[in-house]
Amino acid sequence: MADERRNGYDGTGPGAITPDGCAVEMYERLPVNGEPEVIEKAVPAGARVLELGCGVGRMTHPLLDRGFAVTAVDESAEMLARVRGARTVHSPIERLDLGERFDVVLLASFLVHAGDPAVRRGLLDTCRRHVADDGVVLLQREGEDWQRNVPRERPLGPDGLVRVASVTPAGAGVNSVHVEYEFPDARWTQTFLSRPLGTAEFERALADSGLTVDAYLTEDRTWVRARPTSD
Repeated sequence: MADERRNGYDGTGPGAITPDGCAVEMYERLPVNGEPEVIEKAVPAGARVLELGCGVGRMTHPLLDRGFAVTAVDESAEMLARVRGARTVHSPIERLDLGERFDVVLLASFLVHAGDPAVRRGLLDTCRRHVADDGVVLLQREGEDWQRNVPRERPLGPDGLVRVASVTPAGAGVNSVHVEYEFPDARWTQTFLSRPLGTAEFERALADSGLTVDAYLTEDRTWVRARPTSD
């Protein structure tokens, strides 16, 4: 049975489409950029990692290759079927409660920008619930001008192209973002809800879930290391 689509999210193109509009076959084509290196430099060697929203394992597999022990979580069974070598958990992130703590909790793919503030709070609460007292949470956030700088496009691997075609207001503080992926033999689209977060709002959202920014890890401030605050 296919996973139920989230309201405001959609996708088109060959193969399975996940609840948030991602095309599984397209995600298998995405190249690995510098993300595993950013993560490796920010956490202890061999750490136990809880990866939230792992998809097809684009970052899972490089992290395993670097010696990390990864528990990979995704709400799409079709995505999880592509993950190799990791413990996998099929669950919506915001409802996850494994009863375990990890050295590192990873929330990438800009998921912190969930259109529904309650979902965003649920994502961050899950991070806080699963991070060890001396552990860290690594988050990937959008650049602060990304939803204003449209349309724009960039290469995707050797023969692909990704285009952010439009950003349309869809409610108080939330936008509907339409993205197109083009390859010589296939084309996919994804439409999703995203809530722009300036630095102050982002840090306030973390604080509401018991997290505090420890460091911005990249020059563009899109990768962030946070730590749990004292209870």
